[in-house]
Amino acid sequence: MIPAMETPATDTRARRLAEAVATVRRATAFEPELALVLGSGLGPLADEIEVEAALSYADVPGMPPSSAPGHAGRLVLGRLAGRRVVAMQGRLHLYEGYPAADVVFPIELMHELGARSLVVTNACGGLDPNFRAGELMLQLDFINFTGQNPLIGPNDDSRYERFVVTYDAYDPGYLEVARAAALAEKILLREGVYLAISGPSYATRAELRAFRALGADAVGMSTVHEVLKARHLGMRVLGLSTITDMAVPDAGHHATGDEVLEMAAKSGETFRRLVRAVLPNL
Repeated sequence: MIPAMETPATDTRARRLAEAVATVRRATAFEPELALVLGSGLGPLADEIEVEAALSYADVPGMPPSSAPGHAGRLVLGRLAGRRVVAMQGRLHLYEGYPAADVVFPIELMHELGARSLVVTNACGGLDPNFRAGELMLQLDFINFTGQNPLIGPNDDSRYERFVVTYDAYDPGYLEVARAAALAEKILLREGVYLAISGPSYATRAELRAFRALGADAVGMSTVHEVLKARHLGMRVLGLSTITDMAVPDAGHHATGDEVLEMAAKSGETFRRLVRAVLPNL
């Protein structure tokens, strides 16, 4: 095995992470077991957490602020559905100007705080013509069409594999938990492949046709980098989406950003109910 390469970049990142952990630890000694990334429509779930500590991203050293609409930008630690959780109330995106390595910094932080499983959520456009806006989708796999990978660069070979296997990026056992929870809650849960683009522009008609031909069932601007980093860290991952609009190339209208947020809010309670039902069995 090639020895881990020490560089100024890795040293700076390690110090950044250590400072962030120390800041959270000054606020609480609470150790989470599950990490949550709460995308559009799920932010209010953080308000249901029995809070041990809540910190603005701006107060955590090295944590980039979230500027996306509808993303509060808070790290919340506490108990939800009987589990010890740390939740990102709002995520980071490439289109905000952050490199992929910065987008996943919160995943590293939550792992360092103790989380060993990740539930990642998002709002996305449906490509499968059988889907409908407002429905939920279980992510079975993903296609990274962003052109960026957060794992590029120096790697600590003594702790983490350089070449991460993503054949089963989403944990097979967790998929079954989500299916059972949806059945018990009488929630229609679609299943499909999520394709990520960088944004912030929506896809063209030709791109949407190409994505569908590639096997994608939904398209969005997040998630894949967080999943890649979580798998790099050895975390088990579950991915859930809300279909906020239909990204159909021959439709006469494409949803606006405001319409996406409006649908995310409408389907938010059902989405949150599914997450609450899933958590106890992860």
